[in-house]
Amino acid sequence: MPSVMPATPTKPAPPRLAAPAATRRRTPVLALPEARRATVSLVLFLIALPLDLLGAPAWTWGPLFAVTYLTGGWEPARAGLKALKDRSLDVDLLMVVAALGAAAIGQVLDGALLIVIFATSGALEAVATARTADSVRGLLDLAPSTATRLLADGTEESVVTEELAVGDTVVIRPGERIGADGRVREGVSEVDQATITGEPLPVTKEPGDEVFAGTLNGTGALRVEVERDASDSVIARIVKMVEEASETKAPAQLFIEKVEQRYSIGMVVATLAVFLVPLAFGAELTGSLLRAMTFMIVASPCAVVLATMPPLLSTIANAGRHGVLVKSAVVMERLGQVDAVALDKTGTLTEGTPRVTDILPLDGAGLNVPGPGEDALLTLAAAAEHASEHPLARAVVDAARARGLALPTAVDFSSSPGIGVTATVNGDKIEVGAPSRPLNGHQDDRSDQDTSPSPAATLASELEEGGRTAVLVRVNGVPAGVLGIADRLRPDAAATVAALARLTGATPMLLTGDNPRAAARLAAEVGITDVRAGLLPQEKAAAVRDQEMAGRKVLVVGDGVNDAPALAAAHTGVAMGRAGSDLALETADVVIVRDELATVPTVVALSRRARALVVQNLVIASVFITGLVVWDLAGNLPLPLGVLGHEGSTVIVGLNGLRLLRETAWKRAGAEAVT
Repeated sequence: MPSVMPATPTKPAPPRLAAPAATRRRTPVLALPEARRATVSLVLFLIALPLDLLGAPAWTWGPLFAVTYLTGGWEPARAGLKALKDRSLDVDLLMVVAALGAAAIGQVLDGALLIVIFATSGALEAVATARTADSVRGLLDLAPSTATRLLADGTEESVVTEELAVGDTVVIRPGERIGADGRVREGVSEVDQATITGEPLPVTKEPGDEVFAGTLNGTGALRVEVERDASDSVIARIVKMVEEASETKAPAQLFIEKVEQRYSIGMVVATLAVFLVPLAFGAELTGSLLRAMTFMIVASPCAVVLATMPPLLSTIANAGRHGVLVKSAVVMERLGQVDAVALDKTGTLTEGTPRVTDILPLDGAGLNVPGPGEDALLTLAAAAEHASEHPLARAVVDAARARGLALPTAVDFSSSPGIGVTATVNGDKIEVGAPSRPLNGHQDDRSDQDTSPSPAATLASELEEGGRTAVLVRVNGVPAGVLGIADRLRPDAAATVAALARLTGATPMLLTGDNPRAAARLAAEVGITDVRAGLLPQEKAAAVRDQEMAGRKVLVVGDGVNDAPALAAAHTGVAMGRAGSDLALETADVVIVRDELATVPTVVALSRRARALVVQNLVIASVFITGLVVWDLAGNLPLPLGVLGHEGSTVIVGLNGLRLLRETAWKRAGAEAVT
């Protein structure tokens, strides 16, 4: 029977708990402190610049330049001094020192220009990082903001989900999202938890079963005892994972930071030599100091430091906008290195959307509708299921519509979660449900004398052995036929397999726990020849490790708990986010949030473009630094040109990396993956 619970008086929700309107998760540029400081510095500099160049009194432009130095240089100087306290020499501090040194010898305009360009470079990187977080955080906003808590006196109150504590009881009404991880205490319902556990179909939840925050309740009502704090729920762990997505750094970046320390110390020593050696030979103080300051500016490795992270952060942000969460710059760099791919079957190559694959009427069923036996059976089943919201019911109705069948009106509809539906169609009582969960007291479909399986049970068993879900249709208590329902192959599965084969030079292999016959049938449809079926989780991981030991860098794509060991063993693991289990989401390096399989080869191609752009940036930075240093040592490089050349190269490198934020970068990567 459907779940029914006694009504309880409800306290009105406080005004502050009203659900906020949906907002677009996009951090305004000026909400970033780096962007605000850079903007203020730039505006003040642009105001002071014409006053200085036109010969206005110093009191008109001097304070403006002073505030430019303060707003643009204060935070880098503070961070640099903090690093220096920890015995680490920061290039940011050297830039500020160079700007102050320029001002000390009367080159106030040049120092201000250095501060403005340097602040702009920092703002560009901050914007790229913020866009990365914005793009992926909004995609995983699953949990409801409020929940209905049951009080000890039987009344209810609406509270924000963060206020729920372990041991609280919450009421989940039909169609609501569950607000906390917990366990069912009362009620029966079917819960769509595809976003959390990877189950493609709603799961019947009864007292004692576990439920997760963010999953969608079906037609029944539940009372759930909270077992985890909001901060420890599956959804909270996903959000935390997103917030940490860009905090790690790529190996190339870490290498550059190690070199940066030694380089910076060497640069300080060289700067002192450039300043002191000419003085020892009688050069004047101002000229030597100016040359030394110019050398410090042009020799600083700012552009080299920025060569790596902007391209990788830009690709992370771009992928995030298209539903691909790449957890770190390390992962984005590694994606472009893969040369072998292993794919899971259910929930990965299939989309988890059921469809009717078999219509098997029984002889002598006496179906009271016109048409051939298959159409008549499907008509009755679809008419009875028409009012149901269950995915299996939708599959039956969609199949009838695809055949153009006219559905008669059904009356006296009732639904039992986890069992099936009953309705009266053309005067006949139609029951549609699982063969193992009898409706209305029908225990089986065998006569009292015959203990052998009935024809309906035999058909259902054959369908289930072939990997399909069997649905039994009864007419007035008599089995009339069986429907077979199976997952739908993703429309882009074959194209994705082909694209991954082109990118890696090897056809992907299929790793699945399904039976060999079903796995081979699906593999043939998508063009996979290396099929490994009937695998346990540890056997999937062993297959991946064997490939890794053979020198391959394996990309594994999966969605379930049984895929987690293989995801962990892989060079790079990718989880299908919509149907992926929490363990798979946490283990994987990449999450395909929108379940678009075709994005996998696209993000691999985008990673390779980012790696190429990093090399390009390093070449640009090296050419600029080498040329400017030689000019300063062998000739007479003016400080303004040194500032423009060095900081200009930094901006060029930064902007070059941010090119991968554009929509065209994603489209080109997608085109590269399929050609």
